[in-house]
Amino acid sequence: MTLLVRCRDDQMKIAMGLLSFISDFKDFDRLNKLCEKYQNEDNRALYLWKDEDTENFIGVIGVEFDDEDVLVRQIAVNPSFRHEGIAHKMLDAVQEINRKKSLMGTLELTSILTHWKEAPK
Repeated sequence: MTLLVRCRDDQMKIAMGLLSFISDFKDFDRLNKLCEKYQNEDNRALYLWKDEDTENFIGVIGVEFDDEDVLVRQIAVNPSFRHEGIAHKMLDAVQEINRKKSLMGTLELTSILTHWKEAPK
């Protein structure tokens, strides 16, 4: 069972709810503009992470693609599921989808990506 799924338009409210856990996106207008970018730009994608037990979406990861790299722009996990390795699992899944590309992160996500890269696989 695939736990990482590309966010469809009808799932955008779920993604917005999860993205609102990021302090930069507490403001609805800013959050809405971000989601519009993911809906309208072909080089961006939002993925949702589904909990195996509940079947609910509990995480979101936003990425931007170019020819060589995947830039992780946002990552958020429902606070009830933090410290369970969900962010690392999402990064593993995005890397699996983009096997020939390197995963990079924004300045804000550098420590998460560094920790993920150094974690035993």
